[in-house]
Amino acid sequence: MPVNPLPAVFAIRRRLIILTGLGALLYAIAGCSNTPGDLHPLARGAMAKLAVTDHPAPAPDTVFADAAGKPHTLADFKGRIAIVNVWAIWCAPCKAEIPSLARLQAAYAGKPLVVAAISVGKGDDEPAGRRFIDRNPPLAFYTEPTYTLAYAFKPMMEGMPTTFIYDRHGVERARLSGGADWSGADARAVIDSLIAEK
Repeated sequence: MPVNPLPAVFAIRRRLIILTGLGALLYAIAGCSNTPGDLHPLARGAMAKLAVTDHPAPAPDTVFADAAGKPHTLADFKGRIAIVNVWAIWCAPCKAEIPSLARLQAAYAGKPLVVAAISVGKGDDEPAGRRFIDRNPPLAFYTEPTYTLAYAFKPMMEGMPTTFIYDRHGVERARLSGGADWSGADARAVIDSLIAEK
């Protein structure tokens, strides 16, 4: 009596459908993962000096103060993309860069982005820095007069200004040493990439 091959064919077809469905599910899960995007291709134009952090590190826990004297750490910015600029009033490239950071903050009003320009220096540097930031709204004034913050980053910052880019989890993703234009399309591409991450 001949054997009917149809049940075997249906069994194979059912297995293939199940495997295809599992493959699609795994692909969808991988596409929705929290794996950070690669910022290397975005280091171009105004962001050409962007050094992407291949071994992400958490932010230092050094305390700095706002204009009212309230203490803060970089952990206060978790949940948002943080652009942390370490600058000094006596640094000409720092002062040249601040207005573009103010325009960046204004362009992302209502979005999960904070631009924290932290002035280092003591004595007359602090009130002069405050006056300068007041002329560049909507930036808020932050100060760390002991220079401890400048030496707390790993690896240590190489000079001023240096701008650090942190993701929503408070992890450094990139940094840029020296001045840059933060208000243009190149900077927005970096920011938008990080905002798109979950």
